[in-house]
Amino acid sequence: MPSATLVVASISVAIWLYLAIARGKFWHLREFDDDTQRHESPSAWPHVIAVVPARNEAATIQQAVSSLVQQNYAGEYSVVLVDDHSEDKTAEIAREAATRLNAESRITIHTAAPLPPGWTGKLWALNEGVRSDRRGAAMSRAESREPPRPSLATNERSEPTYYWFSDADIVHAPDTLQRLVARAEHDHLDLASLMVLLQSKTLPERAVIPAFLFFFLKLYPPRWIANPQARTAGAAGGCILLRSEALHRIGGLAAIRNEVIDDCALARVVKPSDGKIWMGLTRASVSLRAYTTFSEIRDLIARTAFSQLRYSAPLLLATLLAMFLNYVAPILLLFAPNPTPRILAASTWLLMSLLYLPTIRFYRLSPVWSATLPLIALFYSYATFLSAARYYLGRGAQWKGRSQITRQI
Repeated sequence: MPSATLVVASISVAIWLYLAIARGKFWHLREFDDDTQRHESPSAWPHVIAVVPARNEAATIQQAVSSLVQQNYAGEYSVVLVDDHSEDKTAEIAREAATRLNAESRITIHTAAPLPPGWTGKLWALNEGVRSDRRGAAMSRAESREPPRPSLATNERSEPTYYWFSDADIVHAPDTLQRLVARAEHDHLDLASLMVLLQSKTLPERAVIPAFLFFFLKLYPPRWIANPQARTAGAAGGCILLRSEALHRIGGLAAIRNEVIDDCALARVVKPSDGKIWMGLTRASVSLRAYTTFSEIRDLIARTAFSQLRYSAPLLLATLLAMFLNYVAPILLLFAPNPTPRILAASTWLLMSLLYLPTIRFYRLSPVWSATLPLIALFYSYATFLSAARYYLGRGAQWKGRSQITRQI
């Protein structure tokens, strides 16, 4: 009868063989790096409106707005920045940034209405941006005595062709929108998103942030996201291009109004509605949000980890057990008394390090970091447990001084 250590070692190596062979090659990042892919220009560039939710983003909004208003986009394009009751000078700095670039006509700054019950903050701000655009279009038509055009609340098509949802802490390359629209038009996409490059400068960032991408892609392999036959649906919320027709089909953002992980929730409702979706990676769009301590990254993970598990205690226990078998057990089994479990454990650690290596290279870090994945997995397990504890204590999903939890315990 095989020993317990041999059984655990065999399970661990089998899991990693499955991840290497049958999980959509999630670890092979280069294939999905949008910086290396170009599509032919469409015959006519469609109308796009960027919607930027911003709450207390004074530290980053100037750079973010500057990158948005300077997009080299050949079609009709404008920006709606939604000031979500900021307590700093977010709106003022955004306005000054546009003025310095002589781009005042390209941006509208809209103050969000008070957050209603049942909505999370970011989704309400995005919804306010979409509604603000429609009200502005209606006023313009009234002034020019044009016949009224239906909004998304009706069953007819409305403008613009695409909404571009971009976070207020992201700087885009000047051709980001052009590339996204060209891809969406060429591939007839309803939702296209880019996982932007996160900061990896401080020690906590270098240690933990690459694993954030690795774990995300393991949950949502880009090949499976793009496959219409696969149920997997995911998106990267910092940069989403959404076709307005798709927004209409799902009933607007109200369809996901109480979701904390809004990007993947949006993908989950767009794909089953006969929507074609895609997610890629890019180094050309960069997040400005910096993390100087491990506790800051811990809180980033804890904000949404239990939401990802649908607030389920059994799923939490299953996840923690899986993390142990995947990452911790192989290290402990290096000290097993028998040689076979030790060999299997060493092989598992080597395999997981090799699969993690492309992510480390994507962040242009030393390959040595790939061997630290088991330790980082322990950190993520702790943050996930903390996420559940905070939820049960009524302090879940805190962001910018506001709780994003809309469900009752």
